[in-house]
Amino acid sequence: MADLPNAAVKRVLLANGVGRISASAVTLAAEATQEFLVRLAKHSATGAVNAKRRTVMDEDIAAAKAALLGSNTF
Repeated sequence: MADLPNAAVKRVLLANGVGRISASAVTLAAEATQEFLVRLAKHSATGAVNAKRRTVMDEDIAAAKAALLGSNTF
């Protein structure tokens, strides 16, 4: 089960072209989103450690996003 609130995930989906979505699909989208955030956090933390910092900065997240998504834009 995802820690993200389903209502927030549903709002994002509806605001981006999804007309109707089942409750189980919202839950699945929330779980997928959480999995991506976990991967993003791990990559970002590694970037901070490699830069000899304990604080994750925006450039760490940007680099992690680029590594995870490549040149894909959504």
